[in-house]
Amino acid sequence: MSSILTNNGAMVALQTLKVVNTNLTDTQNAISTGKEIGVAKDNAAVWAISKTMESDIASFEAIEEGLSMGEATVAVASAGAEQIVEKLVEIKELIVSAQAENVSHDKIQTDIESKIDQIESIIGAAQFNGANLLANTIDGTATQMGVLASLDRVGAGGTVTGVDITIEAQGFESTLDLANSLTAITDTATAASALGEIEDFLQVAISGAAELGAAAARIDDQASFVSKLVDSMTMGVSTMTDTDMEEASARLSALQTQQELAVQSLGIANQAPQALLQLFN
Repeated sequence: MSSILTNNGAMVALQTLKVVNTNLTDTQNAISTGKEIGVAKDNAAVWAISKTMESDIASFEAIEEGLSMGEATVAVASAGAEQIVEKLVEIKELIVSAQAENVSHDKIQTDIESKIDQIESIIGAAQFNGANLLANTIDGTATQMGVLASLDRVGAGGTVTGVDITIEAQGFESTLDLANSLTAITDTATAASALGEIEDFLQVAISGAAELGAAAARIDDQASFVSKLVDSMTMGVSTMTDTDMEEASARLSALQTQQELAVQSLGIANQAPQALLQLFN
């Protein structure tokens, strides 16, 4: 039955055109923004997951910066400790040479004092941004430095806790107080005493340098891991939310064709009531 009051064909064609236009708009937005899921209404569950992951990515990027700062601080201290070891070896060589009777013990002691001054200078200067891992305290009060290494999350929306790498201050100001603890060389007897003492100091410095080297290696490994983790998480978020441009291109072409057909269908449906006039001619 045909009616001049209700055009069922036009109503169906109009609804079809509206759906096609809505889908076409969504596809165009996905192409222009590069995001298939850009707001919560696109897909609330996926959007929520992606936002949680994006917040974690931002946190891990901040951790990368902190690790770089920590790595630089430890590297400065490690270089200083290794230099101190070299100076202690040189002092040991001088003390060994002082075991002989026919040497100038006064000159040897002068050389030793010069190298002790260098060691004290290295300890004082081995700081980065105010943090000195060779001194008794890192910043005047703290005896250890924590470097945030990672974030542990329990469950999708669970508690997040930080994980630190802790580096202890080496306390070389006290443990390597050669100026007050190393026997001054005046003869072979004092040289013999100093030899045993310098060996103890040398082992302290070697142990400290090794500890700092291990800490530097750990921080470097963690920084590499965090960098890879950020890349993996970013790729994961991209997979969930970014637009598949090949698929979107094909969908856009199909929807444009559907739009043209829907417009033509609506035009044909709107012409139907006019055909009824021919029945009355």
